[in-house]
Amino acid sequence: MAENQQKLTHIAKDGSAHMVDVGSKEITTRSARVEGAVIMQPETLEMILNGDAKKGDVIGTARLAGIMAAKKTAELIPLCHPLALTKVAVDIIADESLPGLKIMAFAKCDGKTGVEMEALTAAGVACLTIYDMAKAVDRSMMITGIRLIEKSGGVSGEYKV
Repeated sequence: MAENQQKLTHIAKDGSAHMVDVGSKEITTRSARVEGAVIMQPETLEMILNGDAKKGDVIGTARLAGIMAAKKTAELIPLCHPLALTKVAVDIIADESLPGLKIMAFAKCDGKTGVEMEALTAAGVACLTIYDMAKAVDRSMMITGIRLIEKSGGVSGEYKV
């Protein structure tokens, strides 16, 4: 392994996966911000914004689904630690230039490990919920661009795109 490559923390020397022991790490305030988008037909976006989706309030439901998903991350991702989240926010805004909806998810906690996976899970499930609620009229929707754009806290410090 080259000197500048870091070793994967969840993989043992024999290649088996393990949960990382964070017991000796210090508690710090940690946060992560993630973005994503659902691209759709202009008519689908108009339907959602007008509140005309047959399944109900697409944006409100997707926001709640994202928040709920962040709280369940350790149950969904095998090697994630359960975290006591102090804040989860999911913002969804229309972007007619896509056309579609942009999703911004934020997660925060005081803990020994980061909240990137919680923010990523929130954004991903919000996108999936949008797709589920509008797929009857637009199966061509595309979920795209889910990525970490900012994180803070912990030994690795700050990260920003």
